[in-house]
Amino acid sequence: MRRTLLFLVAVMTTVPLFAQQSSARKPNVIIIMADDLDSRQLSCYGGKNIRTTHIDALASEGLKFNQIYTSEAMCVPTRASLFTGLYPVRHGSFQNHKPVYDTLKSVGHYLADLGYRVGLTGKDHVTKPKTVFPFEIIQGFEPNCVAPTDDYTLDGVKKFITRNDKPYCLFVMSINPHAPWTVGDTTEFDPDKLVLPENWVDTEVTRRQFVKYLAEVRRLDNQVGDIAKLLKETSQDKNTIVVFLGEQGAQFPGAKWNLWDAGQKSSMLIKWPGNVKPGTQTDALIQYEDITPTLINVADGQPIAGLDGKSFLPVLLGRSQTARQYAYGIHNNIPEGSPYPIRSIRDTRYKLIVNLTPDQDYYNRFMMNEKQKDRNSVWFSWTTQAATNSNAKRITERFVKRPAIEFYDTQTDPWEFNNLATDPAYQERIKLYQQKLQAWMKQQGDQGAALDITYAQKP
Repeated sequence: MRRTLLFLVAVMTTVPLFAQQSSARKPNVIIIMADDLDSRQLSCYGGKNIRTTHIDALASEGLKFNQIYTSEAMCVPTRASLFTGLYPVRHGSFQNHKPVYDTLKSVGHYLADLGYRVGLTGKDHVTKPKTVFPFEIIQGFEPNCVAPTDDYTLDGVKKFITRNDKPYCLFVMSINPHAPWTVGDTTEFDPDKLVLPENWVDTEVTRRQFVKYLAEVRRLDNQVGDIAKLLKETSQDKNTIVVFLGEQGAQFPGAKWNLWDAGQKSSMLIKWPGNVKPGTQTDALIQYEDITPTLINVADGQPIAGLDGKSFLPVLLGRSQTARQYAYGIHNNIPEGSPYPIRSIRDTRYKLIVNLTPDQDYYNRFMMNEKQKDRNSVWFSWTTQAATNSNAKRITERFVKRPAIEFYDTQTDPWEFNNLATDPAYQERIKLYQQKLQAWMKQQGDQGAALDITYAQKP
């Protein structure tokens, strides 16, 4: 009898924790996603301008990911990658607002096949066609990211998460802090005391707009707190994985719609009581394409053949410090501006950016539109200052005119100002990264500059 007990103890200590739970009820999942969040503003990621209390609580109660990247720094491609586990060229939404291919499956299918109810509330840009995204749409959060208000109620969410004993996966898609930055209490912030990102030009207009942006970050943080409170009130908190995602960077010059880290670098916090060690962090390299494969793994499903992403469950459970070797990036500028295709590859330190049409000027209609200077006031305040300020000139010229190759040591140069492309010490590494990037593009069916054209819209 004693030998039998010793054998059982040995088995329980060697079998992975998740496998021990396979016979128990599968965990629920709530994914709260921001909209255009500058993740460096979060206080748990070192931000100085706002104390994001509720988001920080997730970091203290779970695992913080320091190296998560979107493959395309704009809303629709990022969300399509999140849901499908595919890179943009393969899911079809490789330009903003371009629809995915209607033959695909997504997390809505994969988790439903494993016994989950899959719902979504809030921003619904990527929920069509229904055959690809079979989410149960839950009323409560504002679906339109450019709405002048962000009023929300948790009634629908509460009904969804308490409806029955079936496990659920719910995507709570906030519209904060997406422009036009019309909600939130701006009196919390003194524009003169704000610490601006180093790749910005310091102007009065910039500081005034940044105050409005941070007010919406506060709204986002409060929403995270309300969801956490609801889970506790409904006794859902013990068996629910809570994931916070930052999406891509903010709608300020040099971030969203670019492949610099200010646009591509994101945030992810995961709380999983009893499975993820609280107050931990990882430098494992992750992309949004990896999240759906991980959810499938968490739900005890088999890997789906053909996905670009891979499960990082071993990292989540503290059994590995690494996930993928490289993260890739793609940018196609139409319809947000004139053609300006960009590709990138990086590891946890070095990053190669290839501008495929460097003879052209970069232009974005939402930030640099001469006909709408009132709505593009930040950029034009920068160019005005550039006439007399050498730092402003350096920042604005860098934004418009770009070399064919950019190569950065993001560890020593996190704002990617020091281009090492011509440095002899890095030529072998640059050549290697070029080869890896070209191989990835070929595998994806990525035609490069030929991809950044205007496509006929489906009726």
